[in-house]
Amino acid sequence: MLFPGIGLKGQQALGLRHVAIVGVGATGAVTATLLARAGVGLLTLIDRDFVEPSNLQRQILYDEEDARNALPKAEAAKQHLRRVNSSVMVEAHVADLTPANVEALLGPVDLVLDCTDNYETRYLINDLCVRDGKAWIYAAAVGAYAAGMNVLPQGPGPRVQGPEDAPRRMDSQSGPRALNRDPSPWKPEASTACLACLFPEPPTGPVETCDTAGILSPAVNLAASIQVAEGLKFLSGQPELMRRTLVGYELWTNAPDGRQARSELSTSAPRTGCEVCGQRIFRHLAGEGRPTITLCGRNSVQIHEHQRPVDLHALARKLESSGRVRTNGHLLRFDRPPHSLTVFPDGRALVQGTTDIGLARSLYARFVGA
Repeated sequence: MLFPGIGLKGQQALGLRHVAIVGVGATGAVTATLLARAGVGLLTLIDRDFVEPSNLQRQILYDEEDARNALPKAEAAKQHLRRVNSSVMVEAHVADLTPANVEALLGPVDLVLDCTDNYETRYLINDLCVRDGKAWIYAAAVGAYAAGMNVLPQGPGPRVQGPEDAPRRMDSQSGPRALNRDPSPWKPEASTACLACLFPEPPTGPVETCDTAGILSPAVNLAASIQVAEGLKFLSGQPELMRRTLVGYELWTNAPDGRQARSELSTSAPRTGCEVCGQRIFRHLAGEGRPTITLCGRNSVQIHEHQRPVDLHALARKLESSGRVRTNGHLLRFDRPPHSLTVFPDGRALVQGTTDIGLARSLYARFVGA
């Protein structure tokens, strides 16, 4: 409240905002921590993965106990954030963001923060947010590189509200989304380019990933800090202050004169003829060509075309004679070296030990069912 850019009025506005964080791995863990400490009213956390020891180098919300228990990241993050700031409401979704659930999960929120590790999900977020006029902020980090970009489509923005509009506490009657929200539009001329304006298609050919380049934790923290700073401008009712560029920082290799390497690309206006924000064709929202996804830095494949309930306890009994089985109520872990399967209650699974999609599907069919 002492910071003049926010003040009492802005702090009250933050307490009324609902933010979705898609992915609470490296970047998302920092972003969620910063927003909880800033007093944002309601955080929706969406993540499909669970905590492992190798995550702890950069995923600052989690600890060794979370990894030992293989807790889903969304649930572990929720538990830690409640201890950070008990006045902030947090809801966790252990789920993959897909065309089938994206509207239900992101529709009610004021701002979407992208902390994912794959372009498929980013293009899905872009489609929904452009269609609905919802602001979202891209953040990414790989190696020692951090980047961020604001996307402000034509449509509604936040209304700065007074204390009389404060959100009710989470309880069995009101639920976690009991926020009074009455957005008002920002000026159409303030809209920016969308993700498809800059990148009409996902990158092809060799690109750096966590598998090939690793990831430096300061790059993660920088990407998240850029994202949250821009988000606080928006959430406090000042979208006109937000950056209109895609900004990138290289933290390890400096320019010849010793200055930090930095680049910016203008996003001040939509690209003429953009398929998404110009022609309003939303292929990713329609689910066209949605692939099976390999997970960054994990030597893993996600199987998510089987949307059906799975009784984890019954599956554990079925598998106990075929390998090591552990279950914690949130997921089931089945180890049969050199592979392991992590199965979630909705039928989704992570097959570790391979990036061969055919082999991953075969293992799923063999041990879970076709």
